[in-house]
Amino acid sequence: MKLWDKGFSTDKKIDHFTVGNDRELDLLLAKYDVIASKAHAKMLGKIGLITTQEAENLVAELDVIAQTIEEGSFVIEDSFEDMHSKIEFVLTEKLGDTGKKIHTARSRNDQVLVAMHLYLKDELQEIKSEVKVLFNLLLNLADKYKNVLLPGYTHLQIAMPSSFGLWFSAYAESLIDDMYFVDAAYKIADQNPLGSAAGYGSSFPIDRDFTTKEMGFATQKYNVVAAQMGRGKVEKATAFGISNVAATLSKMAMDICLYMSQNFNFISFPDELTTGSSIMPHKKNPDVFELIRGKCNKLQAIPNQLILITNNLPSGYHRDLQLVKEVIIPAIQDIKACLEILTFSLKEVRVNEAILEDPKYDYLFSVDTLNELVLSGIPFRDAYKKMGKEINEGTFSPKKDIKHTHQGSLGNLCLQEIRNKLID
Repeated sequence: MKLWDKGFSTDKKIDHFTVGNDRELDLLLAKYDVIASKAHAKMLGKIGLITTQEAENLVAELDVIAQTIEEGSFVIEDSFEDMHSKIEFVLTEKLGDTGKKIHTARSRNDQVLVAMHLYLKDELQEIKSEVKVLFNLLLNLADKYKNVLLPGYTHLQIAMPSSFGLWFSAYAESLIDDMYFVDAAYKIADQNPLGSAAGYGSSFPIDRDFTTKEMGFATQKYNVVAAQMGRGKVEKATAFGISNVAATLSKMAMDICLYMSQNFNFISFPDELTTGSSIMPHKKNPDVFELIRGKCNKLQAIPNQLILITNNLPSGYHRDLQLVKEVIIPAIQDIKACLEILTFSLKEVRVNEAILEDPKYDYLFSVDTLNELVLSGIPFRDAYKKMGKEINEGTFSPKKDIKHTHQGSLGNLCLQEIRNKLID
């Protein structure tokens, strides 16, 4: 069954090409088509396009369908093009002519738009929740290890003292920046597009305020053409949010891979979080973190994919837009998996508390030693030359009892202030 079926057959090859993997993806979206269909049915009853009893019967049967979706028994057979055609078929099978009335004053494009908006709202909230869990873990680790120093690097050369407190909380605060993009995507998704029909509205006197409130949207996408143009745009906004989170996770995963190597030996993890080699019995490989890095680098390409699919399309619907679904839905599942496994793994991190006992890190303290000379009254440039000479001659003696007090430094991490930024 196809909602656009006019009674003649479509070649199977064309059918397979145009449907693609919509049936599989629609199993994730079917719940939201039901929610929107319930709101639509109630609205049709409210304005008198169907009777109150018909509206109640439709809602009751949609609740039954929702239960099958929740239980995992809802199936979209090959004879159906998508979730919309399957749901309408079930309603018609159960309610006869009443089921055929559910599509009054809406189009399939209408259904795709509103289901995607509802889906993205839920998924973006879930991503935000998972980011917050990781954020809190990072701040707790920063507090726990705030006094444990580790080398800071520039150009991958030993530079200045850092700390695990700085390292963990740096990634926590970076996640706040990422959340601004996720919040922006949520705001875009939180607009009701239902009622735009095929992109130009309807001659039926529909009540869009009613469906907006019924589905819990903050507002509606008022202009029907703008609502249609939002298809692809809301997915792109979501992709930018995901890619920003992914960039932070990828960078941290790269740090972890470096810090786990024998050359660094800054951190370690229990054996069950690492893998071995088929021929080298000593190996403890950071496969989990390498895959987080790889998956998150892949996710950073998602906005570009969506830009290339939707770029230069004129207003109005085009079948190209079907392809955005198969890009954004797997991306959402991947970022959630990466957030979950990184949080799970970091709970088991083991920190090396004696890193700076190795004399090769003595030069980390050159800047602090130089600053001490400046505080004693020596001009900075003279102190710099004096320190450079001692380093070249091998007579440098580091001052290791460092004291950093300004906001955001290793001696003043401002963890509560960072925590408050996310709450705000």
